[in-house]
Amino acid sequence: MTGCILAIETSCDDTCAAVVTVDGELLSNRIASQGLLHARYGGVVPEVASRRHLEVIDAVTADALEAAGITLADVDTVAVTRGPGLIGALLVGVSSAKALAAARGLPLVPVDHLHGHVVSATLGPDPIEPPYLCLVASGGHTFIGRVEDPAHYTVLGETLDDAAGEAFDKGARLLGLGYPGGPALDRLARTGDAQAFRFPRSAPAELDFSFSGLKTALLYRVRDLGEAEAERRRADLAASFQRAIVDALIARVRQAIVCERLERLAIGGGVAANSELRQAMGDLCDELGVRLWVPPPELCTDNAAMIGAAARFTPALPYPEYLDLDATARLA
Repeated sequence: MTGCILAIETSCDDTCAAVVTVDGELLSNRIASQGLLHARYGGVVPEVASRRHLEVIDAVTADALEAAGITLADVDTVAVTRGPGLIGALLVGVSSAKALAAARGLPLVPVDHLHGHVVSATLGPDPIEPPYLCLVASGGHTFIGRVEDPAHYTVLGETLDDAAGEAFDKGARLLGLGYPGGPALDRLARTGDAQAFRFPRSAPAELDFSFSGLKTALLYRVRDLGEAEAERRRADLAASFQRAIVDALIARVRQAIVCERLERLAIGGGVAANSELRQAMGDLCDELGVRLWVPPPELCTDNAAMIGAAARFTPALPYPEYLDLDATARLA
């Protein structure tokens, strides 16, 4: 088989490897989650994450190759997340990818993790085509981008403080839910009344977002209710808090669709797996006559398939130019 890209992603706490073709066919996508490992700490511990990546990355990569029905000899290009992310975790992936590529003199593609989220909807039998809008909402980033060419994207608006995923996780922690907080809050919210409490919907200038005030509002509401009452009404608090986040995201996407006059929209990032957001985004697109691409949940959270997708549109470095390539916690 020709045209195979082996992609590796280790930007945070999931060790990921995938095989995609240059035509956008997804041959395998393997994710080794560290959720249970970090649950005892209530969040990701960078040093622990890095050590776990070291322990499992070879096995995850081998599993991805086997699931794709190929060997390393069939790989034409290696791709890896260079950043942004946890520097120690990124270094594990970059070092592994360089070793695999150099062993066979293959080209290496350093990928922007956020670019992966932007183009994840270009995979599969029904890929999105530019121009399109993209909402990326994750634990570390929230922004709306315009894509004229899948090799690039233009940020139209972004969060000024907390990301949407960070707000979900901090809200879950305030409500005494487990880690990871976003999925736990989503499950609890389904049993609550989203109209029970009124939380603020911050609306900064242009297409930007702000979620720090919402988090603070939940903190004050839980404090004012008292421990017993907050526990009794925890589902209502979760539902109302989630509705405020979703409303803020929907409002900005609506504004962007109207301003940019585009008829295609993709969503990505871990928050794109949220059930209420997926439903609300579908309703919005039906209302405005816009076609929506929503990746399956396993392509919303961190994964290597999207890194392979971005590698299709990113220049590769030939051997041995990438041997001095370094990871970076932040990308311009």
